[in-house]
Amino acid sequence: MKIVLWVIGGLLVCAVLVIGVGVWMFKKEVNEENPEYIVQFIKGNISNENVSLAINYNNEKWSEVNTNKQLPLASTVKIIVAIEYAQQAADGLINPQQQVSLKELETFYIPKTDGGAHEAWISGLNQSENIDSVPLSEVANGMIAYSSNANTEYLMHVLGLHNINEVLKSLDVLDHEPLYPFTSALYIPIQLMNEKKLTKEETLKAMQSMDMTEYRDRALSIHNKWLKNPLTDEEKKQLQKTLSMDMQKVWSDRLVKATTADYISILKKLNSKKYFNENVHKYLDPVMEQLMQNPKNREWLTHAGQKGGSTAFVLTQAFYAKDKDGNQTEIAFFANNLSTIEQAKLSKNMNNFLLKFLTDEEFRLHIKKELSQ
Repeated sequence: MKIVLWVIGGLLVCAVLVIGVGVWMFKKEVNEENPEYIVQFIKGNISNENVSLAINYNNEKWSEVNTNKQLPLASTVKIIVAIEYAQQAADGLINPQQQVSLKELETFYIPKTDGGAHEAWISGLNQSENIDSVPLSEVANGMIAYSSNANTEYLMHVLGLHNINEVLKSLDVLDHEPLYPFTSALYIPIQLMNEKKLTKEETLKAMQSMDMTEYRDRALSIHNKWLKNPLTDEEKKQLQKTLSMDMQKVWSDRLVKATTADYISILKKLNSKKYFNENVHKYLDPVMEQLMQNPKNREWLTHAGQKGGSTAFVLTQAFYAKDKDGNQTEIAFFANNLSTIEQAKLSKNMNNFLLKFLTDEEFRLHIKKELSQ
């Protein structure tokens, strides 16, 4: 018995050691800053079409990889909501100073499903005054700067989903799927279980085979129901328990899709300051260009805006800038079906990749040579 216990104990020690070394190696690899990783990742995934890149530099098509391949946008789609917010504010259809109750926003907040974005936004507000409401403009800020899904779905309600999807037509994008309430979509599995008395395994199969039109319709129905009867805290906890990785993959794969060709055209419009009128930019720029709040960015940039997105399987980035030498840059990057380490390394290196492209001519030429189809 002692020998058996000693052997088992020894195996346990080895297992802990291996796991410990694995975590250390993972952190070491992920924490290494290397913009070249993104270049090599794109090169290695061109053929499987899990990655797409479009770069314009000074109105020249600098790099194009799978630009007509539709991929999930994740939170990058919130750019469309921000545009409609600014247009309605400019037209006097909404009041950006209208107060919105934080409690009202909780209608669309599902804890532990947004990477802590909504809580981070709340923490970033001036809590010294113990506020319980914020202007609508701050809701829009939180949607872009912190990527609050709750704020996004609330704005879908205020602005009107039909109006938001009309933006796609006005922008003349060709391969952009319509927006729908994607936080509400998280509840579809429970809705199915309750309706059809399905097991988790049966629900997963039903979700995987569901037509996209039905999926969007169900998400909108849930969204409208929550407006009158929000989930209780206990119901939100139950929802969290249904979100296995397999179910999250279904949700991620069904997020709104578009192409980098679509988004490079949108970014060019934002960057030109000519497509939208001055009154729209009065409301749009404070939301989209929060990078310019940093004094160091104002030293060398005229303007710059961005919105990224991610799930456990997706990373996307849409970025535009004009520097004080007059150079204009637009970059759209979408990646799907990522492993945990790929997602982490892309996230770690994206900012350095963008910065190096803006400031390093040799790196720009390197990308032009390596990443063109």
